[in-house]
Amino acid sequence: MTMSLARSLSRGFRAAAASRPRNHGSARFASVLVVSDPLVEDGSLPVATQSAVTAALQWLKATGDTTNDCILLTTGPAGPTSSLEGVTQSVNATTDSKVVETAANAIQQAAEKYSPDLIMGTATKWGSSVIPRAAAMLQKSPLSDVVEIIDAKTFIRPLYAGNALAKVQSTAEGCQIMTIRPTAFDKAPVTDAAETETFEAKDFTKATWKSQSVSSSTSGRPDLTAARIVISGGRGIGSAEQFSVLEALADAFPAGQAAVGASRAAVDAGMAPNDKQVGQTGKVVAPDLYIAVGISGAIQHISGMKDSKTIVAINKDPEAPIFQVADYGLVQDLFVAVPDLTGKVKA
Repeated sequence: MTMSLARSLSRGFRAAAASRPRNHGSARFASVLVVSDPLVEDGSLPVATQSAVTAALQWLKATGDTTNDCILLTTGPAGPTSSLEGVTQSVNATTDSKVVETAANAIQQAAEKYSPDLIMGTATKWGSSVIPRAAAMLQKSPLSDVVEIIDAKTFIRPLYAGNALAKVQSTAEGCQIMTIRPTAFDKAPVTDAAETETFEAKDFTKATWKSQSVSSSTSGRPDLTAARIVISGGRGIGSAEQFSVLEALADAFPAGQAAVGASRAAVDAGMAPNDKQVGQTGKVVAPDLYIAVGISGAIQHISGMKDSKTIVAINKDPEAPIFQVADYGLVQDLFVAVPDLTGKVKA
């Protein structure tokens, strides 16, 4: 059975920038600056940015805007190799710097150059580091983790790990700043690369990027946030070695479809690396299919996967809270159920 947990409606704020015309006859003019997460290695736009563009277009519609002015800002040595449906202008802040302070400088520069009514970023780890910095530089108070848009000035966002919803309304004047939860919005379709305008980002020189210590996966599985199927293990798995049971199930699906995640309890116990953690303090996912194996269902974990389209829970404890949010539940020893399921998927 499913349990409806808090959904937060995210409506972008609208306010007029003095330097831009506001009336075109009876039409209203509004613009959004969408701040992209770092580009994928091949130069394509990340999934979270696709969701941000969808949210931006929803906000523009709520303002009554007829011009659909959606500006996409990327930061890096070069612009993206693709674009997204609905983007009217692509802009790249050119820099070799990888520190978030430089990205915040780029947002401030873009805000001064394009005078948007709304600056929209993502509530990813990266976005949650960059957007508040940019907001402080622009002397604005950002709204975070919006999940749905009610109207041009009214938004709903989750509280208490998704157990409550807050309806918030903007009364501020001028450009507003917000982040959206990517899993709450559909992904904007990818289109061919558009001509990209560039400007030189102001590098932050008081911090230097030394190295990247996150190892890239060689398993061929997709990233958790991009996978159509996520199979997560909890403390019930028992050890890091026994996570191979879940990996075998993931590999039974077509290549590039399934990823393996973990609960915080499993990560804290050393069974899985931190980048596999799903939950409030880990990654928020919303795949087509989420399979929770040996996971009790703590609220912090549920808040990170509750938007999945279909949830399957496998646990030998019939009283496990995870069954309250699952669409399908199987009360059985996971070391019996998962290999059996793997065999059926392969067949």
